[in-house]
Amino acid sequence: MSSQPVSLRLSPAPTSATTAKLHESHLGAWTEVGDRCVFNHVTLGDYSYVERDCDLMFAEIGRFTSIASSVRINPSNHPWWRPTLHHFSYRPGKFAFAESDQGVDDRIFDWRAEDRVVIGHDVWIGHGAIVLPGVTIGNGAIVGAGSVVTKDVDAYTIVVGNPARPLRPRFEDPGTVVRLEALAWWEWPHERLARMLPLFQGDTEAFLEAAESESRPMP
Repeated sequence: MSSQPVSLRLSPAPTSATTAKLHESHLGAWTEVGDRCVFNHVTLGDYSYVERDCDLMFAEIGRFTSIASSVRINPSNHPWWRPTLHHFSYRPGKFAFAESDQGVDDRIFDWRAEDRVVIGHDVWIGHGAIVLPGVTIGNGAIVGAGSVVTKDVDAYTIVVGNPARPLRPRFEDPGTVVRLEALAWWEWPHERLARMLPLFQGDTEAFLEAAESESRPMP
């Protein structure tokens, strides 16, 4: 993966701003990571982008997902069941309570890693939103700016607020969601996406009819 200034023209090779910090993370094709982002054990699916000043930890993000600036995904929980919440109990070496080679309590970090956030395909997360540990966000969902997501979000649902609550579905007809999920256009090869671009730019029903007709087996 190259580390270079974010440009207007992307490529199959991931693009990451020089000020971004990526640890144990994987970026898919046509992805873009903005200035001062911090990734820790993150998988970013093809065509997805993350704007500046985002902090993501232990997260799996699908394809074509759009994450606005200053978003926080999976902020670390502290061990509330212990006598103290402070991290000297699991980083004792940092405070000279233990030798440096004994300075980490892996049990806490393993616990955090198990509490992953999973974000589907074609999701939009607005500016300054926070997604708490263990949350799953379905395909096509929208998280409003400044929202704090504490529970799972259904596919193609708009959630807003603190805590985030459903505002409305993206489409009035539930059948539209079923058809989009069945079509799974986000798995299409680049060439088909390019060919279908005019339909992506128009009405959803027309797009579905054309894509479904093309996908049907010949009689």
